Amino acid sequence: MWFSFWRSRDRFSLDELRHLTYQLMKIQIVNEVNKDFVVEALRSIAELITYGDQHDPAFFEFFMEKQVMGEFVRILKISRSVTVSLQLLQTMSIMIQNLKSEHAIYYMFSNEHINYLITYTFDFRNEELLSYYISFLRAISGKLNKNTISLLVKTRNDEVVSFPLYVEAIRYAFHEENMVRTAIRALTLNVYHVGDESVNRYVTTTPHAAFFSNLVTFFRKQCINLNGLVSDASKNPGPESTSSILVAVDEIEDNLYYFSDVISAGIPDVGRLITDNILQHLIFPLLLPSLRMEAVNEMQISAVTSLYLLCCILRIVKIKDLANTVAASLFCPLEAFIKISETKLNGYISGHGFTHEREQSDSDNLDTKVESGSLRVTTSNLPGSSQSHQEDVALQRSCSGASLALREVLLSYVNNGDDMLVLGSLSVIATLLQTKELDESMLDALGILPQRKQHKKLLLQSLVGEGSDEEQLFSPESSLIRDGFNSELDSYLLKLKVLDALVNLFCRSNISAETLWDGGWALRQLLPYNESEFNSNHLELLKDSYRNCIGTLLREVKGFWLDLLITVLCDEWRKCKRAIEASSPRREPKYVLLPLQKSSFEEVIPVESSIVAGERMCELVKVFVLLHQLQIFSLGRALPDQPPILPPIDVPQSFRAKAAGLGILGPKPGTELRLVDAVPCRISFERGKERHFRFLAVSMETSGWVLLAEELPLKQHYGVVRVTAPLAGSNPKIDDKHARWLHLRIRPSTLPFWDSDKRTTYAKVNKKALVDGRWTLAFSDEYSCKSALSMILEEINLQSNEVERRIRPLLDLEREVNFSSPSPCPLEASSSSTTPSNSL
Repeated sequence: MWFSFWRSRDRFSLDELRHLTYQLMKIQIVNEVNKDFVVEALRSIAELITYGDQHDPAFFEFFMEKQVMGEFVRILKISRSVTVSLQLLQTMSIMIQNLKSEHAIYYMFSNEHINYLITYTFDFRNEELLSYYISFLRAISGKLNKNTISLLVKTRNDEVVSFPLYVEAIRYAFHEENMVRTAIRALTLNVYHVGDESVNRYVTTTPHAAFFSNLVTFFRKQCINLNGLVSDASKNPGPESTSSILVAVDEIEDNLYYFSDVISAGIPDVGRLITDNILQHLIFPLLLPSLRMEAVNEMQISAVTSLYLLCCILRIVKIKDLANTVAASLFCPLEAFIKISETKLNGYISGHGFTHEREQSDSDNLDTKVESGSLRVTTSNLPGSSQSHQEDVALQRSCSGASLALREVLLSYVNNGDDMLVLGSLSVIATLLQTKELDESMLDALGILPQRKQHKKLLLQSLVGEGSDEEQLFSPESSLIRDGFNSELDSYLLKLKVLDALVNLFCRSNISAETLWDGGWALRQLLPYNESEFNSNHLELLKDSYRNCIGTLLREVKGFWLDLLITVLCDEWRKCKRAIEASSPRREPKYVLLPLQKSSFEEVIPVESSIVAGERMCELVKVFVLLHQLQIFSLGRALPDQPPILPPIDVPQSFRAKAAGLGILGPKPGTELRLVDAVPCRISFERGKERHFRFLAVSMETSGWVLLAEELPLKQHYGVVRVTAPLAGSNPKIDDKHARWLHLRIRPSTLPFWDSDKRTTYAKVNKKALVDGRWTLAFSDEYSCKSALSMILEEINLQSNEVERRIRPLLDLEREVNFSSPSPCPLEASSSSTTPSNSL
């Protein structure tokens, strides 16, 4: 009997739940004596209710019978301990998250206990308590549906008048902690996606609609902060500044994706509210006026940041009237956005000369026209609206004024801006081209409607009998703006020379190859494979730029890296072809914000270094390949997979390489060779340790080496290679004071930044270790020294001639070249090239 009385209870039993509940009911005040028991009881009850939900419904029946929820609230009222509050919020979160029974959830939400806990005044000076509270709110939102949400709201005449969960949550929507903001966003999305009409009306009416305005205001602050980071990075570029920009970019894009998720919930007025606020608080007062070279005050941002933000907004926030309004604003000059003191939403004159009205319309099209000195854009059937309506946007401007329209400003950046402005403008053009919400008529008006879409439109017009002449379908002039524009706007649009700007871009020498490739992608989108789309001036400009590039490339045939030139050409050809034929630009708009680093080695390596020369050669090859492919493109030909490079000739190698008995793999340390023409010399790789070698320079096809070999004592006229180094870039020179000394520059055998597989490894290497080496060879007399010099120059000349012979078809587009079967390109540099070795 006594044994039975003292027997311990099963931890996961109904008896344990009864015991804990009865003990909790006896608590009249929570103090330091019983605080630990209360915390443990709350924690255990959560475990037991969760267990019972999955195994025995009697657990929750007891929970309801004894009104344990009421006990929780009572304990909170009589406690002043933060520890108890923390455990209570955690207990509630665990129970709500893990209860699977709909009946149990309905009970939890069916009384005012949940709303009491939501509105209870917790001491949030304790950051941990706030974290638990936000988790509690989010757990509730995860159980919302059309049935449960009605248990958490108060209604009057079928209209929601109180929704504590939503109201309390959005108080923390702009908290300094990112995790808190993320949780609140998830909560609001759970509310919006329930689809309850009365709740939807509640969140979109005053004062709760101000939340959407506050969202955009908060986003605007983030944009200004981003601009500050970009400005600082331009003054002090480095990994830390780049990292800070990327973190800020992630936050900005997360905000925009949140806007997009909110819109996707389908609440009728939310799309309109977000559009209105983005236009009123961000685009018109901040982004568009900032499309100038430099910000004029602290509240403005740079043109580069503005271009990036416009791209992000159009790419992520997919609202038709927002996209068309932004595009329409490009017709206006910067002076159109004149500050007006008062702002009124939904039928307002905004702070920047923007009027906004609502009317009914049967039209499904967007129409842009000039009325009484203002540009008017009309859109209809916009997403996010409960009924078909139209937006009339009148931007105060004078179409006949001398000021440049924003579209002209974008093109001026392409023509005259620096690398970042060019990339930003190209990103905006690319974004407009890829924005499905943008009407084709707007693209046509901006002069960037792709030819395939122009021909499609004209074909449809021809089929329905709208065209007066079917020949206009294939006429280059058919891309001009026609229907819906008066003659004044027609003449204005003719000034827009998108094609001119792109062609001029390819003629600029101060723009990086990466950005020029983005321009190549844009040109490919706008034009078909047809030379007739280029006028004679365009073709001549491209040819002049191409010929200039050929001259520079020919100098590289005799440069530091002539042995890798063909390999780099083939590799960059494939990359460029993929880039301009891709469905989207290869770089995201955020790259416009990152500081441009022209050389990753220039801080620690002299300008005359072979590494810097290698970067310069790769940049030149990228530009040359792009211009060459544009030439093919302008001739109406498809781009081949490989460049037209000739194969190696049948003659295996030079006289010296053959006389030395070298195989097709070339020399390596340890290779035995005949010492024909080898010149005796001395060299010291370590102070005080001079060694004797036989010096030899040899070339094989496009590869070449300088060799130091040791003579074999038992095999006359034979030796073993001990050290090899690249022949190209050796820059031989006889010492001015010692005619028997020959100086050689020894560069790396490969380009450390070019091989993508090794790029990360080289980034971690001390770049000072990549500085060119120097050899000083001492010969027995002046004649031997001059012989060695002549040998090097002769072999370099043979090597250079072979490279030039093989790339000659690539340099001559006037000849008919069989592009269908170009020779295979080497995948990598000759395997016989080795890093200079000092190992003896």
